[in-house]
Amino acid sequence: MRIHVGKGVGFLVGWALTVGGCSPWTAGRSTGPLAKGLPSSWSADKAPSLGVDQAWIARFKDPQLIRLVEEAMNKNPDLKATAERVRRAEAVARLAGAGKRPQASGQINTLQQKQRFPGFPIKLGSNTAESYGASLDVTWEPDLWGRVRDSQRAAVMESLAQVQEYRAARASLAGQLAKAWFALGEAGEQIVLAEAAIDVRVKTVASIQERFAAALEGGLASQLRLAETDLASARASLARWKADRARARRQIELLVGRFPDGMAVQPAGLPAAPPVPPSGLPSELLERRPDIVAAERRYVAAGSRRSAARAARFPSFSLTGRAGTSTGALEDVLDSGFGIWSVAGRVVQPLVAGGRLREEEKIAGHDETITLRELQGTILRAFAEVEQALVAEQFYATRELAVRNSAQSAREAAEASILDFADGAVDALTLLAAQDRQVQTAFQLVTLRRLRLENRINLHLALGGDFQLRASR
Repeated sequence: MRIHVGKGVGFLVGWALTVGGCSPWTAGRSTGPLAKGLPSSWSADKAPSLGVDQAWIARFKDPQLIRLVEEAMNKNPDLKATAERVRRAEAVARLAGAGKRPQASGQINTLQQKQRFPGFPIKLGSNTAESYGASLDVTWEPDLWGRVRDSQRAAVMESLAQVQEYRAARASLAGQLAKAWFALGEAGEQIVLAEAAIDVRVKTVASIQERFAAALEGGLASQLRLAETDLASARASLARWKADRARARRQIELLVGRFPDGMAVQPAGLPAAPPVPPSGLPSELLERRPDIVAAERRYVAAGSRRSAARAARFPSFSLTGRAGTSTGALEDVLDSGFGIWSVAGRVVQPLVAGGRLREEEKIAGHDETITLRELQGTILRAFAEVEQALVAEQFYATRELAVRNSAQSAREAAEASILDFADGAVDALTLLAAQDRQVQTAFQLVTLRRLRLENRINLHLALGGDFQLRASR
């Protein structure tokens, strides 16, 4: 599902295509120097796969997560504010183009005059006069040097940048919500593990107490204290994970636009990691990442503002026309045959402005250079994020497999040590050590699964892929 912020986007795209021959994507102008040095593939992923996965939210196969993301798209206040900034930018772009069209205004006026002559001995009759008139004024300033055109292009590009920022905010919100949802799922699984660990620790303490009471072997007092310490640690872990669960629930509610009362639903657990998304070619990132496209739009806008500042130093030419009527009776204003009209032209050439116009052009030039450097920095950071996410994906995959095998071995060792302790083949220290390894590797495996899922989200965001809530839409 795609979220639309208003019909004005079509206006922006149309103007971007027509105003001054400027296209929505002008990568050749803005990123040409960097594009020449782009690698042909990612260092961490040599596969030449094309495109980006737009259904990455659905890939986790969690209907509850999909519903929450959909709710957040409709209710999150910050996202709504970003959408409103898009609409405001659209209005600014339309306003910037108004100067290219003639401006017309109409008026109806009335005048009443009375003359008095103090001390004049002869009464000359009525000295009161009334007149009524209607007129239409038309003003037009031909855009000879492209100042209005460039100002409009700048406004349109700023609006298109806002659209890209909305895309970025939308994807970021979905990513934050998915991470919070997986944190909630991790907390649920860790709570189950902590409760199981407490049960095991309680049984272990009881077994050591029986041996201590029977005085079957020496050193059981210290071993009992260690077992009780492990039990207390397991209970502390349970309390911590319950606190993390409550925190994740409130974060989810805040993201979806609800009052954070901690009543959010609980996921069944962490899902399996879906297939790694296609990374595409490095050159495709320039056209796909919303932050890169937004920075490029602002660079183009800055260049247009500099052109407008340069054009402001040239003479301007305006035409003014007026037509109307004048009569002594209000009812005859529209039917009066007494018409008046005028046409005038004016040329204005800035002469002395204290260097203001020249300095404004210089400032606009500096702004253009700043936006270029910001664009270059955005591109470099984007490439770094992709490479880091790809490297992390390999690390987490390898690490998860190793910890999964370790957890399996630790579980088998702990089960065997319980039997050996019951038979008297091993002491309590061996049993406690085996149980601790089992608990820690189990906790570690769940955390690694969550971190791998979070990195998968980071990879999707780094690649600049938008998302669809439901594949059918």
